Amino acid sequence: MKISLNSFILFALVHALAVTSGCSSKSSKAEDTQEQRPTETVTFSYQDVAGIGRDSVYNRRDPSDIIKVNGKYYVYYTRMDSPVRSGYWGTIWYATSEDEGYTWQEQGMALGLGEAGAFDSHSVFTPNILVYNGKYYLYYTAVRPTPSNPEGKFEGNSTNDFTAIGVAVADSPDGPFERLPNNPVIAHSEVSSDFDSYRVDDASLLVRDGKIWLYYKGRCIEHGKKGPKLTEMGVAIADSPEGPFEKKGSLLDRGHEVLIWKEGEGVSCLASLSQSINHAADGLNFTMKYDSLENIPMAPGLYRPHLESGNPDVTTPGWGISMTQGRGYAYLMRFEMNKK
Repeated sequence: MKISLNSFILFALVHALAVTSGCSSKSSKAEDTQEQRPTETVTFSYQDVAGIGRDSVYNRRDPSDIIKVNGKYYVYYTRMDSPVRSGYWGTIWYATSEDEGYTWQEQGMALGLGEAGAFDSHSVFTPNILVYNGKYYLYYTAVRPTPSNPEGKFEGNSTNDFTAIGVAVADSPDGPFERLPNNPVIAHSEVSSDFDSYRVDDASLLVRDGKIWLYYKGRCIEHGKKGPKLTEMGVAIADSPEGPFEKKGSLLDRGHEVLIWKEGEGVSCLASLSQSINHAADGLNFTMKYDSLENIPMAPGLYRPHLESGNPDVTTPGWGISMTQGRGYAYLMRFEMNKK
Protein backbone atom coordinates (compact mmCIF):
# COMPACT_ATOMS: atom_id res chain seq x y z
CA MET A 1 0.00 0.00 0.00
CA LYS A 2 1.38 3.37 -1.03
CA ILE A 3 1.20 6.40 1.24
CA SER A 4 1.62 9.87 -0.21
CA LEU A 5 4.29 12.12 1.24
CA ASN A 6 1.67 14.61 2.45
CA SER A 7 -0.33 11.86 4.15
CA PHE A 8 2.80 10.50 5.83
CA ILE A 9 3.78 13.96 7.12
CA LEU A 10 0.26 14.54 8.46
CA PHE A 11 0.19 11.13 10.17
CA ALA A 12 3.61 11.70 11.73
CA LEU A 13 2.64 15.16 12.96
CA VAL A 14 -0.60 13.95 14.56
CA HIS A 15 1.19 10.99 16.18
CA ALA A 16 3.94 13.23 17.54
CA LEU A 17 1.42 15.69 18.98
CA ALA A 18 -0.53 12.89 20.63
CA VAL A 19 2.55 11.33 22.19
CA THR A 20 3.95 14.67 23.29
CA SER A 21 0.62 15.76 24.75
CA GLY A 22 0.11 12.50 26.66
CA CYS A 23 3.66 12.37 28.06
CA SER A 24 3.75 16.00 29.05
CA SER A 25 0.38 15.68 30.78
CA LYS A 26 1.47 12.69 32.86
CA SER A 27 4.87 14.19 33.54
CA SER A 28 3.38 17.51 34.54
CA LYS A 29 0.87 15.83 36.86
CA ALA A 30 3.61 13.77 38.49
CA GLU A 31 5.79 16.84 38.93
CA ASP A 32 2.89 18.82 40.41
CA THR A 33 2.14 16.00 42.84
CA GLN A 34 5.80 15.77 43.76
CA GLU A 35 6.03 19.51 44.35
CA GLN A 36 2.90 19.55 46.48
CA ARG A 37 3.93 16.62 48.66
CA PRO A 38 6.00 17.67 51.71
CA THR A 39 9.46 16.24 52.15
CA GLU A 40 9.04 15.48 55.87
CA THR A 41 7.41 12.35 57.29
CA VAL A 42 4.79 11.96 60.01
CA THR A 43 5.17 9.49 62.87
CA PHE A 44 3.21 8.76 66.03
CA SER A 45 4.44 7.91 69.52
CA TYR A 46 2.40 6.82 72.55
CA GLN A 47 2.56 7.13 76.33
CA ASP A 48 0.46 5.49 79.05
CA VAL A 49 -1.52 7.88 81.24
CA ALA A 50 -2.63 7.80 84.85
CA GLY A 51 -6.23 8.29 85.92
CA ILE A 52 -8.06 7.37 82.71
CA GLY A 53 -5.86 4.53 81.51
CA ARG A 54 -6.64 0.85 81.74
CA ASP A 55 -8.42 -0.36 84.85
CA SER A 56 -10.64 -3.30 85.85
CA VAL A 57 -13.79 -1.33 86.67
CA TYR A 58 -14.46 0.95 83.69
CA ASN A 59 -13.75 1.08 79.99
CA ARG A 60 -13.12 4.49 78.41
CA ARG A 61 -13.05 5.40 74.71
CA ASP A 62 -13.65 8.05 72.02
CA PRO A 63 -11.98 11.09 73.63
CA SER A 64 -12.83 14.63 72.60
CA ASP A 65 -10.34 17.20 71.46
CA ILE A 66 -8.64 18.85 74.43
CA ILE A 67 -8.98 22.42 75.67
CA LYS A 68 -7.10 24.35 78.36
CA VAL A 69 -8.98 26.50 80.89
CA ASN A 70 -7.32 28.32 83.82
CA GLY A 71 -4.22 26.16 83.65
CA LYS A 72 -6.10 22.85 83.40
CA TYR A 73 -6.52 20.61 80.36
CA TYR A 74 -9.98 19.12 79.84
CA VAL A 75 -10.92 15.97 77.93
CA TYR A 76 -14.38 14.41 77.56
CA TYR A 77 -14.95 10.75 76.67
CA THR A 78 -17.34 7.81 76.72
CA ARG A 79 -17.31 5.60 79.81
CA MET A 80 -18.85 2.14 80.19
CA ASP A 81 -18.88 -0.42 83.00
CA SER A 82 -16.34 -3.14 82.28
CA PRO A 83 -16.38 -5.47 80.36
CA VAL A 84 -18.66 -3.48 78.00
CA ARG A 85 -16.40 -1.63 75.56
CA SER A 86 -18.87 -0.30 72.99
CA GLY A 87 -19.85 3.35 73.13
CA TYR A 88 -23.41 2.38 72.20
CA TRP A 89 -23.82 1.54 75.90
CA GLY A 90 -22.12 4.54 77.49
CA THR A 91 -22.39 7.98 79.05
CA ILE A 92 -20.05 10.98 78.81
CA TRP A 93 -17.49 11.71 81.52
CA TYR A 94 -14.59 14.12 81.80
CA ALA A 95 -11.16 14.48 83.36
CA THR A 96 -8.58 17.22 83.91
CA SER A 97 -4.79 17.35 83.73
CA GLU A 98 -2.14 19.86 84.80
CA ASP A 99 0.88 18.23 83.14
CA GLU A 100 -0.04 18.22 79.42
CA GLY A 101 -2.03 15.04 79.52
CA TYR A 102 0.25 12.56 81.29
CA THR A 103 -1.74 12.46 84.54
CA TRP A 104 -5.52 12.86 84.70
CA GLN A 105 -8.11 13.15 87.44
CA GLU A 106 -11.57 11.89 86.52
CA GLN A 107 -14.01 14.57 87.66
CA GLY A 108 -17.39 12.96 87.06
CA MET A 109 -20.18 12.56 84.54
CA ALA A 110 -20.54 15.42 82.05
CA LEU A 111 -23.74 14.20 80.39
CA GLY A 112 -26.12 11.36 81.18
CA LEU A 113 -28.95 9.82 79.19
CA GLY A 114 -31.84 11.80 77.77
CA GLU A 115 -35.45 11.38 78.77
CA ALA A 116 -37.35 8.21 77.85
CA GLY A 117 -38.25 8.21 74.17
CA ALA A 118 -35.76 10.93 73.24
CA PHE A 119 -33.13 10.47 70.52
CA ASP A 120 -30.45 10.12 73.23
CA SER A 121 -32.31 7.93 75.74
CA HIS A 122 -30.17 4.78 75.33
CA SER A 123 -26.60 6.08 75.02
CA VAL A 124 -24.59 9.29 74.67
CA PHE A 125 -21.04 8.95 73.38
CA THR A 126 -18.21 10.28 71.17
CA PRO A 127 -18.20 13.82 72.60
CA ASN A 128 -16.39 16.94 71.45
CA ILE A 129 -16.06 20.44 72.87
CA LEU A 130 -16.09 24.04 71.63
CA VAL A 131 -15.68 27.28 73.60
CA TYR A 132 -17.51 30.19 71.99
CA ASN A 133 -18.54 33.57 73.37
CA GLY A 134 -17.89 32.43 76.93
CA LYS A 135 -20.02 29.29 76.62
CA TYR A 136 -18.93 25.65 76.54
CA TYR A 137 -20.65 23.56 73.90
CA LEU A 138 -20.51 19.78 74.31
CA TYR A 139 -21.43 17.94 71.11
CA TYR A 140 -22.25 14.25 71.34
CA THR A 141 -23.54 11.28 69.37
CA ALA A 142 -26.64 9.50 70.64
CA VAL A 143 -29.00 6.59 70.06
CA ARG A 144 -32.33 5.54 71.49
CA PRO A 145 -33.57 1.96 71.93
CA THR A 146 -34.31 0.17 68.66
CA PRO A 147 -37.83 1.32 67.67
CA SER A 148 -38.98 -2.15 66.61
CA ASN A 149 -37.52 -4.06 69.55
CA PRO A 150 -40.40 -5.52 71.62
CA GLU A 151 -38.36 -5.31 74.84
CA GLY A 152 -37.24 -1.73 74.26
CA LYS A 153 -33.60 -2.72 73.88
CA PHE A 154 -30.92 -1.38 71.57
CA GLU A 155 -29.87 -3.93 68.95
CA GLY A 156 -27.02 -2.15 67.14
CA ASN A 157 -28.45 -3.26 63.80
CA SER A 158 -27.82 -1.80 60.33
CA THR A 159 -31.43 -1.01 59.43
CA ASN A 160 -33.15 1.34 61.86
CA ASP A 161 -30.75 2.15 64.71
CA PHE A 162 -30.19 5.69 63.49
CA THR A 163 -27.73 7.96 65.30
CA ALA A 164 -27.88 11.72 65.66
CA ILE A 165 -25.65 14.51 66.99
CA GLY A 166 -26.86 16.67 69.84
CA VAL A 167 -25.37 19.55 71.81
CA ALA A 168 -25.48 20.67 75.44
CA VAL A 169 -24.19 23.98 76.79
CA ALA A 170 -22.67 25.19 80.05
CA ASP A 171 -21.09 28.31 81.54
CA SER A 172 -18.11 26.27 82.78
CA PRO A 173 -16.07 23.36 81.40
CA ASP A 174 -17.14 21.47 84.53
CA GLY A 175 -20.82 21.91 83.67
CA PRO A 176 -23.59 21.44 84.38
CA PHE A 177 -24.35 20.88 80.70
CA GLU A 178 -27.94 21.51 79.64
CA ARG A 179 -29.37 20.07 76.44
CA LEU A 180 -30.61 22.55 73.85
CA PRO A 181 -34.30 22.44 72.90
CA ASN A 182 -33.57 22.17 69.16
CA ASN A 183 -31.74 18.84 69.47
CA PRO A 184 -30.61 16.94 67.56
CA VAL A 185 -28.62 19.50 65.59
CA ILE A 186 -27.46 16.92 63.00
CA ALA A 187 -29.77 14.05 62.00
CA HIS A 188 -29.38 11.30 59.40
CA SER A 189 -30.45 12.10 55.84
CA GLU A 190 -33.85 10.87 54.67
CA VAL A 191 -32.39 10.18 51.20
CA SER A 192 -31.24 6.56 51.28
CA SER A 193 -28.41 7.06 48.78
CA ASP A 194 -26.78 9.88 50.80
CA PHE A 195 -23.55 9.12 52.59
CA ASP A 196 -25.16 9.91 55.98
CA SER A 197 -28.55 8.24 55.56
CA TYR A 198 -27.95 5.82 58.46
CA ARG A 199 -25.36 7.13 60.88
CA VAL A 200 -24.04 10.57 61.80
CA ASP A 201 -21.32 10.58 64.43
CA ASP A 202 -18.03 11.99 65.71
CA ALA A 203 -18.37 15.79 65.62
CA SER A 204 -15.17 17.80 65.22
CA LEU A 205 -15.48 21.58 65.43
CA LEU A 206 -13.86 24.61 63.84
CA VAL A 207 -14.54 28.34 63.88
CA ARG A 208 -13.87 29.66 60.38
CA ASP A 209 -14.88 32.98 58.82
CA GLY A 210 -17.12 33.68 61.81
CA LYS A 211 -19.11 30.47 61.30
CA ILE A 212 -19.19 27.14 63.10
CA TRP A 213 -17.96 24.25 60.95
CA LEU A 214 -19.03 20.84 62.27
CA TYR A 215 -17.20 17.99 60.56
CA TYR A 216 -18.69 14.54 61.12
CA LYS A 217 -18.69 11.03 59.73
CA GLY A 218 -21.62 9.39 58.00
CA ARG A 219 -22.70 5.93 56.94
CA CYS A 220 -25.12 5.10 54.15
CA ILE A 221 -28.04 2.82 54.96
CA GLU A 222 -27.71 1.14 51.56
CA HIS A 223 -24.29 -0.21 52.56
CA GLY A 224 -25.79 -2.33 55.34
CA LYS A 225 -23.25 -4.23 57.42
CA LYS A 226 -20.42 -3.05 55.15
CA GLY A 227 -21.07 0.51 56.30
CA PRO A 228 -18.19 0.92 58.80
CA LYS A 229 -15.62 0.24 56.08
CA LEU A 230 -17.29 2.74 53.75
CA THR A 231 -17.61 5.63 56.18
CA GLU A 232 -17.24 9.13 54.71
CA MET A 233 -16.57 12.55 56.24
CA GLY A 234 -18.86 15.52 55.70
CA VAL A 235 -19.36 18.98 57.13
CA ALA A 236 -22.28 21.15 58.21
CA ILE A 237 -22.02 24.92 58.77
CA ALA A 238 -23.96 27.27 61.03
CA ASP A 239 -23.89 30.89 62.17
CA SER A 240 -24.16 29.77 65.79
CA PRO A 241 -22.95 26.75 67.80
CA GLU A 242 -26.61 25.99 68.44
CA GLY A 243 -27.41 25.77 64.72
CA PRO A 244 -29.29 25.40 62.51
CA PHE A 245 -26.58 23.60 60.54
CA GLU A 246 -26.55 23.36 56.76
CA LYS A 247 -24.98 20.18 55.41
CA LYS A 248 -22.44 20.50 52.60
CA GLY A 249 -22.33 16.81 51.65
CA SER A 250 -19.51 14.28 51.62
CA LEU A 251 -15.96 15.63 51.51
CA LEU A 252 -13.76 12.58 51.96
CA ASP A 253 -14.22 8.84 51.77
CA ARG A 254 -12.48 6.25 53.90
CA GLY A 255 -12.57 8.55 56.92
CA HIS A 256 -14.02 6.42 59.72
CA GLU A 257 -12.75 8.65 62.54
CA VAL A 258 -12.93 12.43 62.29
CA LEU A 259 -9.92 14.46 63.44
CA ILE A 260 -9.52 17.92 61.94
CA TRP A 261 -7.38 20.94 62.81
CA LYS A 262 -6.46 24.34 61.47
CA GLU A 263 -3.31 24.39 59.36
CA GLY A 264 -2.27 27.67 57.80
CA GLU A 265 -5.31 29.24 56.22
CA GLY A 266 -6.87 25.84 55.59
CA VAL A 267 -7.99 22.65 57.31
CA SER A 268 -6.20 19.32 57.67
CA CYS A 269 -7.65 15.98 58.70
CA LEU A 270 -6.49 12.49 59.58
CA ALA A 271 -8.36 9.78 57.67
CA SER A 272 -8.03 6.48 59.51
CA LEU A 273 -9.24 4.01 56.88
CA SER A 274 -6.88 5.35 54.20
CA GLN A 275 -4.17 6.08 56.82
CA SER A 276 -3.55 9.51 55.36
CA ILE A 277 -3.48 13.20 56.22
CA ASN A 278 -5.43 15.41 53.85
CA HIS A 279 -5.60 19.18 53.45
CA ALA A 280 -8.16 21.63 52.08
CA ALA A 281 -7.28 25.29 51.64
CA ASP A 282 -10.99 26.12 51.60
CA GLY A 283 -12.01 23.56 54.23
CA LEU A 284 -14.01 21.63 51.62
CA ASN A 285 -11.89 20.25 48.79
CA PHE A 286 -9.40 17.86 50.36
CA THR A 287 -6.32 16.44 48.67
CA MET A 288 -3.93 13.89 50.13
CA LYS A 289 -0.83 15.34 51.77
CA TYR A 290 0.65 12.30 53.54
CA ASP A 291 -0.25 8.67 52.89
CA SER A 292 0.81 5.19 53.99
CA LEU A 293 1.01 6.37 57.60
CA GLU A 294 1.79 3.71 60.17
CA ASN A 295 0.66 3.16 63.75
CA ILE A 296 -1.98 5.89 63.55
CA PRO A 297 -4.00 6.74 66.70
CA MET A 298 -7.44 5.21 67.20
CA ALA A 299 -10.38 7.59 67.78
CA PRO A 300 -7.99 10.47 68.54
CA GLY A 301 -8.57 13.92 69.98
CA LEU A 302 -5.94 16.67 69.76
CA TYR A 303 -5.02 19.47 72.12
CA ARG A 304 -6.46 22.30 70.00
CA PRO A 305 -6.18 25.81 71.46
CA HIS A 306 -8.31 27.12 68.60
CA LEU A 307 -11.32 25.49 70.28
CA GLU A 308 -10.84 27.72 73.32
CA SER A 309 -12.18 31.22 74.08
CA GLY A 310 -11.28 33.61 71.28
CA ASN A 311 -10.43 30.65 69.04
CA PRO A 312 -6.85 31.79 68.33
CA ASP A 313 -4.94 30.61 65.27
CA VAL A 314 -2.16 28.34 66.52
CA THR A 315 0.09 25.65 65.15
CA THR A 316 -1.17 22.07 65.54
CA PRO A 317 -0.96 19.12 65.71
CA GLY A 318 1.14 18.17 68.69
CA TRP A 319 -0.19 15.88 71.40
CA GLY A 320 -3.56 14.37 72.09
CA ILE A 321 -5.49 11.49 73.64
CA SER A 322 -6.48 8.36 71.73
CA MET A 323 -7.80 4.95 72.66
CA THR A 324 -6.79 1.35 72.43
CA GLN A 325 -8.97 -1.70 72.82
CA GLY A 326 -8.89 -5.45 72.92
CA ARG A 327 -11.09 -8.32 74.07
CA GLY A 328 -13.16 -6.86 76.91
CA TYR A 329 -11.18 -3.66 77.44
CA ALA A 330 -10.89 -0.14 76.05
CA TYR A 331 -8.85 2.65 77.58
CA LEU A 332 -7.23 6.00 76.83
CA MET A 333 -3.61 6.90 76.23
CA ARG A 334 -1.55 9.90 75.19
CA PHE A 335 -0.06 10.28 71.72
CA GLU A 336 2.17 12.72 69.89
CA MET A 337 2.14 13.47 66.18
CA ASN A 338 5.64 14.22 65.00
CA LYS A 339 6.99 15.57 61.73
CA LYS A 340 10.55 14.78 60.69
